[in-house]
Amino acid sequence: MKILGISCYYHDAAACLTINGKVIAAAEEERFTRKKHDSEFPINSIKFCLNYAKLKSKDLDFVVFYEKPFLKLERLFLTIFQSYPKTYDYFHKSITTWFLHKLWIKSHIADRLGISESQILFIPHHLSHAASCFLPSGFDKAAILTNDGVGEWSTSTFGIGSNTKIEIRKEMTFPHSLGLLYATITAYLGFEVNEGEYKVMGLAGFGKPNYVKQLKKLFSLFPDGSIQLNLKYFAYPYDTEKMFTNNLVKLLGKPRKPGLLFFTAKTAYPSYYEKKPADFKKQSLENQRYADIAASLQLLTEEIILAQVRHVHQTTGLTKLCMAGGVALNGVANGRIVKETPIKELFIQPAAGDSGGAMGAALYASHYFLKEKRNYRMQNAYLGPEFSEEEAVFALKKQNLGYKKLQDTKLTEKIVNDLKLGKVVGWFQGRLEWGPRALGNRSILADPRRKDMKDIINIKIKFREPFRPFAPVVISQKASLYFDLPDIQNSQPAKFMTIVCNVKNDKKREIPAIVHVDGTGRLQTIDRNINKKYFDVVKKFGDETGVYVLLNTSFNLKGEAIVCTPEDAVSTFLRSGIDVLVLGNLVTEK
Repeated sequence: MKILGISCYYHDAAACLTINGKVIAAAEEERFTRKKHDSEFPINSIKFCLNYAKLKSKDLDFVVFYEKPFLKLERLFLTIFQSYPKTYDYFHKSITTWFLHKLWIKSHIADRLGISESQILFIPHHLSHAASCFLPSGFDKAAILTNDGVGEWSTSTFGIGSNTKIEIRKEMTFPHSLGLLYATITAYLGFEVNEGEYKVMGLAGFGKPNYVKQLKKLFSLFPDGSIQLNLKYFAYPYDTEKMFTNNLVKLLGKPRKPGLLFFTAKTAYPSYYEKKPADFKKQSLENQRYADIAASLQLLTEEIILAQVRHVHQTTGLTKLCMAGGVALNGVANGRIVKETPIKELFIQPAAGDSGGAMGAALYASHYFLKEKRNYRMQNAYLGPEFSEEEAVFALKKQNLGYKKLQDTKLTEKIVNDLKLGKVVGWFQGRLEWGPRALGNRSILADPRRKDMKDIINIKIKFREPFRPFAPVVISQKASLYFDLPDIQNSQPAKFMTIVCNVKNDKKREIPAIVHVDGTGRLQTIDRNINKKYFDVVKKFGDETGVYVLLNTSFNLKGEAIVCTPEDAVSTFLRSGIDVLVLGNLVTEK
């Protein structure tokens, strides 16, 4: 059976194609449109999936949407009626969106793809999340935990997966939500919801949890890890523009204004910022308060997740756990799960947010409705488009760039030499990664031994806030020398860069560019059988320097999606300070 899964109309639209129970192709729409977190109908992702498998839409047996729109509409109406008249504006804004797009999803899909409405199925949002992590995990039986903002009604679920069956045993429902708690403080801290949560997690490392007492007033935590929010602090149930109320401002103080430069005494003042303000000390102290709030939020989030995981283990007795939903990308919490709970094996779907729902919807339909056998285990995240050497040559010539073609061994030698010289390398290979992390096919690589490399990349390319860390990639065989993580060589979250752990004390001085202020790193381990070229560069660098680690960050500029095509890569190369660009075996440099 040929099944297409779709997620869209909220954020991170995506498509995923399965054939006979195997994932063949998957990609997020933002990679094609260059619009970060694009939520529109993923027509480009769909075209890619079909073209990759040499199919037309008429060849599809079923198309599966990742949630049930009418259940979501039910929640919307009930919330509006319960809070009226405060929801007057909310009603008009929300209903306009629904009548333009969301109410007619089945007919939109049928019309855009030219298929019968009888071929279109709908799966509940959190069931899609659950399927997206359990069914490709390779586990015969495992506990499942999902957490995000909200689906239809569910905000968190736990259950059990066994062979092709998924049983949801318990759920937490809107408006009570760990994801929306985190999102609300993200908004308070001046960052964009559904984008800035990563920033809050990075910022937390620069703060101290001095606001735990205040933040505990926002919710009640129960023994099973569920929470009940104190809704007097939250505006999102009735306001499309605001996440929090004045009560939160009274509790925590003035919120941070979005768009302001961020710095503290710990972060210092980056050279790529504008002229240092006269009231630097005053602003630093104010920003330190925000960092402390971030640290407090992060600590409480970890404690809630750990309570959920312990409850799941106590209830099921299982030591294998699969996780999905946007909250599952909280790498610090994931690191604590494997170190502080009875869980022995953890699988986190790398596109854990809404985009991953497309994969879950397709796999669930395949295995549950159509009774196809499980025969797919997710070994890597390279599920997107790939491009020919001819396409790479065309992109280079279009910009009048000279290039050399090197065989693999010579390419590895050259790139390692460039890295040792302090050059920043744009590394473009094979199929595009699925999910938000660059895992060696659309990466920027640099020497982690240089303490100034973090600032060099920010100055040349990223222009990011100085509190945001860069990630390390390490060959699996050497990972335990550098990072403190149980069974690190076999850790699935480490292979997909969805976990944070401590850098070993005796190695922090060797690789300062990837060590976060709190002594941690969000690592990726790599095996040669997964990505030969990428592995060989890291290993060769280690053989010549004694350090089997590289700095790896996503191949994109600030505010842009990770590059997809050779033309995207060339454009980014020309608009940034990247020194060397590698497209397959073609090399160009400035």
